Amino acid sequence: MKTRRIIFGLLIAALTACNFLTRMIAPPTVTPAPIATFTPAPTIAPLSTSSPLVPAYVPPECANKPFATVSPDIAAAQPTLGVQSNPPLSQTEQSRIFRRLTEIVEKVYVYPDYNGRDWNAIQEKYRSKIEAGLETEAFYQEMREMIIELGDEHSVYLSPLEVEEEEAQLKGADEYVGVGIYAITDYENQRIVIISTIPGASAEYGGIRAHDSILLVDNLPIEEATGNRIRGPECSVVIVKAQSPGESPREVMLVRHRIAGGPAIDARLVSTTDGSKVGYIFLPSFLDETLPRQMEDALNGFGELDGLIMDLRMNGGGSSTVAHPILGFFTGGKVGDFVSRADSRPLEIEANPIQNSQAVPLIMLVNEGTASYGEIFAGVMQDSGRAKVAGETTLGNVEVLLGYDFDDGSLMWLASETFKSAFSDENWEQTGIVPDAQAYAPWDSFFFETDPAIAAALELLGHQ
Repeated sequence: MKTRRIIFGLLIAALTACNFLTRMIAPPTVTPAPIATFTPAPTIAPLSTSSPLVPAYVPPECANKPFATVSPDIAAAQPTLGVQSNPPLSQTEQSRIFRRLTEIVEKVYVYPDYNGRDWNAIQEKYRSKIEAGLETEAFYQEMREMIIELGDEHSVYLSPLEVEEEEAQLKGADEYVGVGIYAITDYENQRIVIISTIPGASAEYGGIRAHDSILLVDNLPIEEATGNRIRGPECSVVIVKAQSPGESPREVMLVRHRIAGGPAIDARLVSTTDGSKVGYIFLPSFLDETLPRQMEDALNGFGELDGLIMDLRMNGGGSSTVAHPILGFFTGGKVGDFVSRADSRPLEIEANPIQNSQAVPLIMLVNEGTASYGEIFAGVMQDSGRAKVAGETTLGNVEVLLGYDFDDGSLMWLASETFKSAFSDENWEQTGIVPDAQAYAPWDSFFFETDPAIAAALELLGHQ
């Protein structure tokens, strides 16, 4: 066993909670696309429901093949990658992993009181399950549930197969069968809310855009298991009822196909009436190691700017190997400390100016979907005076996860440190990141052109 890289944010931990659907539809990675040309996405007219539906886009590999929908059970069972069974574990091996896992929690978990939970009782509960006998997949599920019971909403245990998927996501090399949407599920309002779409995928050609919602999947309501139905066999079809902000719902037929990577960052210039040159970059996560290069290309594509809006809304964090280089485009030096039970270590950022990125007036956009490294990024920029913040107060989730590998290939990400800013004594776990300008509307209630947070950002920049 060894300690792995530091990682923040729990888009990767979506396997354990409400964001599970997001990962299954489209893992949160970013494809290294040439964004500096600022080419708009293809404009596809909504399909008319008065005539028979036809696929908005037929991938070349699906040409001349009959299309058919699939039953919910079949769709939910479709694999996204190769073999879907973890190697078998004996009861002895399960017990060994369990003992080592609990030892690590007791030694390094950031909350000595176990976040107010009865850790002894939790251990006994799951030890008895192992002693009673568990199949391999059931064992991994039980260990996942045990770590969830710590209640910090960050720590997570991953099976060997989930570790492989996570590593592919971080490298930008993930592959799956779907329609190419990156989304969160709003179960309360029974809708899938689109954060962005993958360039060149069925959803984009079907006119599905950021801020749209999916209301029905094959005429079924959005419930716990419905989202998996968006997946399915390659070259099969799914019919979704989609709705854009302020518009009537429409039906769209999408062909499932093999997709590599995830949504590219959105880089564009913001229209102003005073002639100023203001850039905008939407950064959905810090979970893909191609992101720093994408950011660099975007900044070079913009050239010298009068202002820059960095959109971290819906950004649930990611890896230090991604976030640190991006921080370096805008600041440098010591920006804070990682604090564990018994020690601390500094976060030193190496400045790497791109065009005028170190000096450009900067606004960070945040909301309740901004977490972990998303919050730390915005908080450091605000605390240091390097940027102002607009949007909605974040929830305060800045625990630092350390990864611990086990001999079977499984992995535990455990909240082992917290972050303390070098520029104030604020406890972001308690306060969240508080914007300089409050500007909030539900993600699925506006377009880019009507975004209240962008309007607030322009006002903070002193531009119109």
